Amino acid sequence: MKEGITFSDVLLVPKRSTVSSRKNVDISGRFSRGINLKCPIVSANMDTVTEAEMAIAMAQAGGLGIIHRFLTIEEEAAQVAKVKRTENVIIEEPYTVSPRDTIASARDLMRRKEVGGLLVVAEGRKLVGVLSERDIQFHEDGSAQVKSVMSSKLVTARPGITLDQAQKVLAEHKIEKLPVVDANGILRGLITAKDIKKKKLHPDASQDAKGRLLVGAAVGVVGDFMDRCAALLSAGADVLVLDVAHGHTDHVIEAVEKIKKRWSSAELVAGNVATFEGGRDLIEAGADGVKVGVGPGSICSTRIVSGAGVPQLTAVMDCAKAAAKRGVPVIADGGVRDPGDITKAMAAGASSVMVGSLLAGTDESPGLMVVRGGMKYKLYRGMASLTATLSRRITETGVTRRIEDEEAAEVVAEGVESMVPFRGRASEVVHQLAGGLRSGMSYCGARTIAELWSKAEFIRITPAAWAESLPK
Repeated sequence: MKEGITFSDVLLVPKRSTVSSRKNVDISGRFSRGINLKCPIVSANMDTVTEAEMAIAMAQAGGLGIIHRFLTIEEEAAQVAKVKRTENVIIEEPYTVSPRDTIASARDLMRRKEVGGLLVVAEGRKLVGVLSERDIQFHEDGSAQVKSVMSSKLVTARPGITLDQAQKVLAEHKIEKLPVVDANGILRGLITAKDIKKKKLHPDASQDAKGRLLVGAAVGVVGDFMDRCAALLSAGADVLVLDVAHGHTDHVIEAVEKIKKRWSSAELVAGNVATFEGGRDLIEAGADGVKVGVGPGSICSTRIVSGAGVPQLTAVMDCAKAAAKRGVPVIADGGVRDPGDITKAMAAGASSVMVGSLLAGTDESPGLMVVRGGMKYKLYRGMASLTATLSRRITETGVTRRIEDEEAAEVVAEGVESMVPFRGRASEVVHQLAGGLRSGMSYCGARTIAELWSKAEFIRITPAAWAESLPK
């Protein structure tokens, strides 16, 4: 009978190291064939962990956020679009209004899109003015047309302008928005002072070729999942994550093949699996990354309810063997309770790590905040928990309805609901986790993840040795 081990069963053996400072350690990793991350930490696609705000914070920190799929197609696509518009070199599709639109409609558009200004374009997208929030702030006649209050004195740039050049123009004219127009005055984009500032604040941010933040989005394998894939890719998703509790099944493999046949150039990560065979079969079906973990999560009860699973360290090792032969990265999903677990997961062959509970307590998570005994906590629940399962059934048709007792009794929950301590900003948590990874790699004498794979040596420990490791 094969023996399985997890993170607390081992320690990494300290090695002679040439690393004089943690700052000299490169923790860059991969999430899929084409997605490289300066910080290989990914927020889990759970409804109490990742929506747009978390995905933005993760990408700015050099990691990645995966929007959960327990939303309508339109809602999930909107979350993706929100992340993609947060930072840009040039906003290719800025929000616009017509000079004949009413002030009321322009004000409503600003409110819905959460922006402080709009570009005014005539037919053929010819730029004719700029409308700012201050132009209409105290204008009580909402029926008046935009052209009556817009500013027609324009400072513009031509396509091809660099960010440094744009910054000088913005500073010289003391403006915050610089429309990009061609020789015929046709609007081609927008550069904002806010985007330039963000790029200086987050130099290690995960970005696409256009300077936009990277974001992933989860999909299922039944129903209208192909329509969801289409909408998410159209909204700008950089990677799709086909996420099912048991990923080594025929319908998951068929879904991977179907998605890759339709969108061959799309990045697709699939899972979850926990064996060499599971990783191999998903890769052969076309997966660009394999998500590993069956039951290791702190709020997952799959192993207790079903009796199935593989201890996480063994699962990562086995799947990494299958993936390494094919150049596909493995993502260790679940079981990370301490920063050192990330180093162990990476040493076992993972190229990145997905985290849930450690990020669920941050400002950016969508979980409910509660106060107990003077301490702040946030709601964190497994996606197979009773409440999560029932909430999906309540809104699965887009209409709120009552769950009958018989229907609730049919649910076999494989997750629980709990509260996690409030931890502040996600960026601060990621910084600590990344620091732990750098430190762990330096103890192994590794400057890169690839070196960690070759130099890491595990030592089995007893429960007494683990107790010895804990601070008293």
